[in-house]
Parts: sequence; structure tokens; C-alpha cells
Amino acid sequence: MTRGFWRLARQPAKAGSSYLFSPEQGAETTGVLGKPFEEVNRWLDEFAGQPPDGMRHRKLRHHLAGIEQARKLWGDQAAAAARLHISADLKQEGWTEDQPFPRDEEHYRRMGLF
Repeated sequence: MTRGFWRLARQPAKAGSSYLFSPEQGAETTGVLGKPFEEVNRWLDEFAGQPPDGMRHRKLRHHLAGIEQARKLWGDQAAAAARLHISADLKQEGWTEDQPFPRDEEHYRRMGLF
């Protein structure tokens, strides 16, 4: 795992970050898990649209290591919410459930996901 990931993973998303919570993400997690897990969704997309990665921010937290960090920050249900969010976003990138789930930032890049 890269040092950069751990730098990004240590803290929950700050209030006032540029990420706008998506009602669709909240509806999906509420439907499956009973609540929207807004803090998890905000944390996963905290760097969306920001330099240097812009909308290619997903490599930073959208992988198994990101799910485990969400678990450490908020618990098991938050990890499940993170997996739902990440799976939906990966499908937008062309990923299918029969493919390996990205393990970390390096694996995400090697898989050709951006």
C-alpha cells in the first residue's frame, strides 16, 4: 500500500468539502442497509473534482483498502456502504462483478480503471 493512501485514509471527510452528497447513493444505501451513510459517501468522494486528479479521484479510496479504512473509521455497516458505493462507481468505469475487485490504488491503476 502506498504512503499516499494512508495520508488520505487517516481522516474522515471534512465538513464543507467540495463533494456534494448524491441522493441516489443515499437511496441505495438506505434501501440495502437502512440508512444513507452520507459520511462514508462523502469520504469516498472527498477528492472528486480537485487537483491533481479531478474526476479520476476514485483510485485513491475506491478499492478494498478503502473499504477496510471505512470499517476502521465507522464500523462494519459503513464498510458495506462503502462496497455498495464503490461497486456502483466501478460499474460506471466498465467493471463487472465477474472481474477482480481492486485491492488498492496500485491494483486499481493496473486494472486500467481511472
